[in-house]
Amino acid sequence: MVTATLVDTIKVENELGEGVIWDAAGAAVWWTDIEGAVLYRYQPADKQLDQWGLPERLGAFALVAGSDHLICGFASGFAYYNPFNGAVDWLSKIEQDNGGTRLNDGRADRQGRFWAGSMVESGQQGAGALYCLDGQLQVSSHISGLSISNGLCWSPDSTMMYHTDTPSRRIHRYDFDATSGAISKQAVLLRTERGCFPDGSTVDAQGYIWNAQWTASRLVRYSPEGEIDFILSLPVSQPTCAAFGGPDLNMLFVTTAYQGMTREAREAEPEAGNLFVFQTDIKGIADPLFRPLDLPSTRVG
Repeated sequence: MVTATLVDTIKVENELGEGVIWDAAGAAVWWTDIEGAVLYRYQPADKQLDQWGLPERLGAFALVAGSDHLICGFASGFAYYNPFNGAVDWLSKIEQDNGGTRLNDGRADRQGRFWAGSMVESGQQGAGALYCLDGQLQVSSHISGLSISNGLCWSPDSTMMYHTDTPSRRIHRYDFDATSGAISKQAVLLRTERGCFPDGSTVDAQGYIWNAQWTASRLVRYSPEGEIDFILSLPVSQPTCAAFGGPDLNMLFVTTAYQGMTREAREAEPEAGNLFVFQTDIKGIADPLFRPLDLPSTRVG
């Protein structure tokens, strides 16, 4: 029996909290409010909350090994960003020929690459794709025809990749070649119920997938075969992403949103947009770092 007890609520009121990751070295959790273009860092030990304004909306990011920089999937592309001095180093603009998309969910894999997918905000549905930035800072496209790329994560042994196009309500699994980063053999792992739209995901040490479900007020833990194992009910309707952290990797951090809610709906959900912290009896896996062949410079570009 899985247990998850709410132990803290960080009252940040994010319009669209997302991209949450755990920084083991800094003993801190990081996340972004995409629509607010704000980056957050919270240290549970002393309850220190820091935040930084961003040059663009930020969909996903990862810490960079050996550097103070983050690798970022900003709305318009990939860039290094140093929150401590504001330095931005653009690496690659994405989908510049399609003004109706932006980068959305993503994360680093355990081999040190950074992945992020795009979503359609206006215009033709299916115009998005999933991209990978490797250690040589080369960008490759792996999945096309997406509307809201989401839920990216990998099995503990890195042989499987999980991903969803949120409107489809399907979470897919792929064979993953950890050496090359190639994916193959797409298969439907599961389809969520009506009104339960799969958003961000993470994988625990047992290989179970935890998926935040937009409009459904819940996180669901699925077995590697796609069977429901545990449902964590939430006091808000729009959870967006989750990450395991803490000294023992048994704390679960959940971002949420109030995007698109009416005033009446927000009054009914006063916690919408806050970060929730749960103590669990499940252990997670440390969030990987981006590992470029050369460390980022400090120039502003």
